[in-house]
Amino acid sequence: MNLKLDENLPERLVSILSALGHDVDTVRSERLKGRDDADVWSAAQSAQRFFVTQDLEFSDIRRYTPGTHAGLLLVRLSKPGRNALLERVSLLFATEPVTEWRGCLVVITDHKVRVKRPT
Repeated sequence: MNLKLDENLPERLVSILSALGHDVDTVRSERLKGRDDADVWSAAQSAQRFFVTQDLEFSDIRRYTPGTHAGLLLVRLSKPGRNALLERVSLLFATEPVTEWRGCLVVITDHKVRVKRPT
């Protein structure tokens, strides 16, 4: 799966997700750090990359309607420290059928995975 990680996720996820067979790009590596969300989103969609973020700006299902984009994963942990993020996102990509999430809006919490699929 082609992924783009937002700047609010640990860089160590790149090697972990790459080892699981994913093609991982980051906002930092494309020098988009600090840029407007619209620019980051546009870059992810232009490259057809599934975007992974903690940014609540991407939670509006009306704006990010499933089926209108390459996919979006919103990570919402109760205590989103670097280690908790590494553990939860790594486990998710190692155990869930993430390749089936193309075009979906996915929200993960400490204990749940909610997938909103295109209608």
